Amino acid sequence: MVRAPGGANLRSSTVGVGTRPKTNAARFYFAPDDLLTWQTAESGKPVRIALLLRLRLSPDPYALPLHYLPFSALDLAAWDACVAAAEQPVPYAQAAWLQATAGRWAAVVELDEASGRYLSVLPLPTKWRPWGREAYQPAFTQQLGLLTTAGSRHRAVEEYLALAVGHFGRFYTQLNTANQLAAPVSGLRAATRQTYCLPLEASYEVLHQGYAADYRRRLRLNQQLAQPLQVTETSSPSTLLRLFQEHKGGEVASLKPRHYRQLTQLITNLQSLGQTRILEVAAPHTGELLAGALFVVTPRVIIYLFAAASPAGKKAAAPLLLVDHLIQQYAASPGLVLDFEGGMIPSIARFFANFGARPVPYAALTQTRQPWYLSWKR
Repeated sequence: MVRAPGGANLRSSTVGVGTRPKTNAARFYFAPDDLLTWQTAESGKPVRIALLLRLRLSPDPYALPLHYLPFSALDLAAWDACVAAAEQPVPYAQAAWLQATAGRWAAVVELDEASGRYLSVLPLPTKWRPWGREAYQPAFTQQLGLLTTAGSRHRAVEEYLALAVGHFGRFYTQLNTANQLAAPVSGLRAATRQTYCLPLEASYEVLHQGYAADYRRRLRLNQQLAQPLQVTETSSPSTLLRLFQEHKGGEVASLKPRHYRQLTQLITNLQSLGQTRILEVAAPHTGELLAGALFVVTPRVIIYLFAAASPAGKKAAAPLLLVDHLIQQYAASPGLVLDFEGGMIPSIARFFANFGARPVPYAALTQTRQPWYLSWKR
């Protein structure tokens, strides 16, 4: 007989991999990837067998409609229906987005057993490493976290995280701004990050008055030029990407060729959904591209996803013109928010704040305990 933590007795004959323990003393669930190690003593004495089990004190998926699903088990039509109906506007969780940036992802899903609908989802982009599965935050994907719908019965992100974390050798995820951690999650350390958001329900005149005085002045000076700089729109991201690589790519060492491929695929996927706006400002005499920006436009949130400017463009305030142009077009839109998708770097945070945007926190969660099979690493 094996004694489990907390004093529960589990008979070896009733413990199975992927089965529910037949005991009312404790609510333990043994997932298929839990490791069973048998140790035998080769001596004249009776053989003693010790069953070493990694127990997860997480909600029993047979009692709750919460399931950890690998990518192969996900219904992507049900997935996108849940994301579209979610109370939290998180475009990053769309299948088209995650397919471009992560390729594959697992999830903890609240399932309506009768209809097969997904009521809630916690996406967990996953990759394999020598130490096993790793949950990570893909590039160009600022927030994920728990998405709930009107039919959700389980709304505490802690429940989902408790079920998820034991499936990974390493774990890192960034929640969304609507997720609130009511209590610490065992094995996870929380850090606060921030983005800057600007609600667009007010008229453009009101929003314009919220700009920093210097921004209003620079916009006014541009209009007084004989040939003011103009914002145009394009469907091709190629010139924007080249501008970034030429003037900014060397400063962002973490961006590798594969990340540019992911971004290009992401733009293609989102264009098929009609969710992209690519704006540019060019020099009137030479046609030289001064600045460009990629915005992802959805019914409840616009994401300022990617931007670049040349030194001449910065001097001419071209990035300011791009954002102001977008605000003009979407002002007086109740329920719509412009998410600047950043704000951890002070200089960039000031740029966003000068449009009247305010910081909004969200949590980043990192696994604090190292799996036993990595304990040899120092």
